[in-house]
Amino acid sequence: MNQSAHPHSEPEATPVGHLGTRVDIEERQAWAVNGWLGVLVAAVCIGAVYLLVKGADAAIAIAPGIAAVVILTSLVIVQPGQTRVVRFFGSYVGTVRRTGLSWILPLSDRRNVSIRVRNFETNHLKVNDADGNPVEIAAIVVWQVADTSRALYAVDDYLNFVRVQAESALRHVATSHPYDDPGGDGVSLRGSTDVVASELAVEVAERVAIAGVEIVEVRISHLAYAAEIAQAMLRRQQANAVVAARSRIVDGAVGMVEMALERLSERDIVDLDEERKAAMVSNLMVVLCGDQPAAPVVNTGTLYS
Repeated sequence: MNQSAHPHSEPEATPVGHLGTRVDIEERQAWAVNGWLGVLVAAVCIGAVYLLVKGADAAIAIAPGIAAVVILTSLVIVQPGQTRVVRFFGSYVGTVRRTGLSWILPLSDRRNVSIRVRNFETNHLKVNDADGNPVEIAAIVVWQVADTSRALYAVDDYLNFVRVQAESALRHVATSHPYDDPGGDGVSLRGSTDVVASELAVEVAERVAIAGVEIVEVRISHLAYAAEIAQAMLRRQQANAVVAARSRIVDGAVGMVEMALERLSERDIVDLDEERKAAMVSNLMVVLCGDQPAAPVVNTGTLYS
């Protein structure tokens, strides 16, 4: 029996990452008018209820009474730095950013979302740097809600989302660079704090953009070797410092010896052969590079004795 070969269809590419996440909601302005207009209309309705009840038309007074209640319950007060996200029977209507008393769509519910600048410090995370050394690192993240609709409806809990994503980005950036760069040519966590902070801010911003959050600033607040290697790394840093200091001392001493020989030669103070020059260089280098003060010895005889 002949079997016909059916070509296998290629699977559709599925977006991966935050840029591929599908969020169909964006912030828009909700219908809202001056709240004092709503107060005026409600007062008129209450006045109509009073007149109808007084005129023995209690049945007719129900309609303006209900209208007054609906209008009064649709009044909201928005404080500076706050917004109200309005939803009407499960559908997102819009966001009220106007401060003060506003009259919004009746029979709608609303949630308060702060757009003030906030900050928090991440936990002290223990990660391995690019060289595999365990380090402890923490950062301060300054952020602000830019899109209130995404903050509420794109993620489950935007406060926890920002904190978790910030720590995740901090771990990734910390593992991308070594703690220290003795040569001073590359980017290190300790020597290039501003560069690392900029990289961290960009990565955190990319991760939390889906939640309608903008990153104002990210700064490293704590950076240290882990306790188990702190003493060993301290000794290594001290050794590097000693080597660097010795190298600078030797460079300075060589320059001073060279200058001394040139001055003696230019002024014809003394004529030294190569052997005496070598002895003089050796003595000067010992004096200039030694840790202890030199004890001078006065030679009252000839140079060749």
